[in-house]
Amino acid sequence: MAKIKIYYIFFLQSLLLHNICHATVTDVLCLKTLKASINDPNNFLNWKFDNTTEGSICKFTGVECWHQNENRVLNLRLSNMGLVGMFPRGIENCSSLTGLDLSSNNFTGPIPSNISKIIPFVTSLDLSYNNFSGEIPVNLSQCSYLNTLNLQYNRLSGEIPWELIHLTRLTQLNVANNLLSGPIPAFRSSVKTSYVNNMGLCGGSLGECPESGKGHMGVIIGSAIAGVVIVAVIVGSVLFFCLRKVPAKKRKKELEENRWAKNIKGSKEVKISMFEKSVSKMKLNDLLKSTNDFSKENIISTGSTGTMYKATLPDGSFLAIKRLQDSQHSESQFASEMATLGNVRHKNLVPLLGYCLAKRERLLVYKHMPKGTLFDLLHMHQEGEKKKRSTLDWPVRLKISIGAAKGFAWLHHSCNPRILHRNISSKCVLLDEDFEPKISDFGLARLMNPIDTHLSTLINGEFGDLGYVAPEYARTLVATPKGDVYSFGVVLLELVTGEKPTQVTNAPDHFKGNLVDWITSLSNNSLLQDAIDKSLIGKGYDVELMQFMKVACNCVLSAPKERPTMYEVYQLLKAVGERYHFSTDDDILIPVSGIEDDGINLDELIVAK
Repeated sequence: MAKIKIYYIFFLQSLLLHNICHATVTDVLCLKTLKASINDPNNFLNWKFDNTTEGSICKFTGVECWHQNENRVLNLRLSNMGLVGMFPRGIENCSSLTGLDLSSNNFTGPIPSNISKIIPFVTSLDLSYNNFSGEIPVNLSQCSYLNTLNLQYNRLSGEIPWELIHLTRLTQLNVANNLLSGPIPAFRSSVKTSYVNNMGLCGGSLGECPESGKGHMGVIIGSAIAGVVIVAVIVGSVLFFCLRKVPAKKRKKELEENRWAKNIKGSKEVKISMFEKSVSKMKLNDLLKSTNDFSKENIISTGSTGTMYKATLPDGSFLAIKRLQDSQHSESQFASEMATLGNVRHKNLVPLLGYCLAKRERLLVYKHMPKGTLFDLLHMHQEGEKKKRSTLDWPVRLKISIGAAKGFAWLHHSCNPRILHRNISSKCVLLDEDFEPKISDFGLARLMNPIDTHLSTLINGEFGDLGYVAPEYARTLVATPKGDVYSFGVVLLELVTGEKPTQVTNAPDHFKGNLVDWITSLSNNSLLQDAIDKSLIGKGYDVELMQFMKVACNCVLSAPKERPTMYEVYQLLKAVGERYHFSTDDDILIPVSGIEDDGINLDELIVAK
């Protein structure tokens, strides 16, 4: 029955995302239709369709593909090209599209009322600096994967649809400089909004809306009275300001306060279920106090699985509290999952110390990692960056890679039940005070909506997941151990190159691919050494660097069966760093032959039960 249930879930996913699987058939038609439907006076879209080989459209100006050798459009970035016309409806044929940027052009007319059918999986939509008119379509609320929506500097009118508050992934909304009117919707406090220069908007931070039937008349009467009895108005204004000063500050604080945290304040007697006896018993009220009611100032990171907060305890110690995204599990199911994950212990995993159920909220309590994420240490740009990055010399990076590989290999091969991570990135690798890597977010994929989990990996984009996702996921929608290996291979490439997974600063200006594409291109031309972080070269590590690079390249091979298992990755990296003696005691079982291929029995994996 378990296998039948798994196959049924994957079948549903295939039905729901049929367009993604079918994308390569129609994406060329998509671009042909788009080009034919608009005027391109500057000839930026000099797209030629005479080449019918796979990947040919990926070299087109403004087109980004899922993979450079496959006609599957990932993003369309057509900003500032002087394009003229209506919204190009032919885009619906690019059915695996996740990003659309038409900003700074001369598009006119309305935004299509059935926009969700045209771009159902888009996470970023930028239509700013055009001449779009009419109302913002209510149907936008059905684009459920939207992270950012930018409509500023158009001629949009009417009200902002309140249904947009149902976009649970939305993080940014900009409707500035339009002709909008009416009350603004009550978006979550985590959504960054901009409404400036819309004279008719009201509510929230814009001030109270006038009562029905009294809006314009009140302005006229107020102006007349101001002209006749200006002294009385000034006195009244001063008195009004003085009397309202304290309540106004209170309202402002309430607007900024985290609403969900305020909602659970009435559950102060709720206890935290702790797995470690060494940790003192806590209540929900303790979490609220230690995070200042989960204030924005205490946010450590935000991603597809939830938001992590830093908690400061009375004794000066720290914890990390994760608020999970919406889960479809009942309280008993959630508690059962927590009991399983609470018993998962390994040197290279962030310990799950406990959990809390407060109304609809699910909070996880972790040990705090003082050095933060590997991503931040590798890529943070600030004044003290050189000093900060100098601590990440080659031995430290190698130590991090070996420890992380050991943790992932233990999850795949020795943990009971075995676990696929499914969202591996340099942001889920945390570091303690000794730069010992600790893996976070393991097992959380199972706590998400089962139909939505693959989508959050493929489409969400909040963590930069698109740079880590194995190419076969877009076709199969099935998580495998080799998919984890691919994602970890990207992390290894970050360590050895110092580059971000989706932005390569050292590549030529004409290069538009991601980190893996760049490495593949260099490898094909026997130039892999050009990708290595220049700060590491010539310091006695050159042989190790090339060995490490080859391991990373094997992890990101396009064919899953050609990639090593996570156990093999760990053994290969340990061999590269043999002289440092980073890893001595092995607690990973040697995998049974064939158990880690793509035909693995998913019943044995916690993520697919």
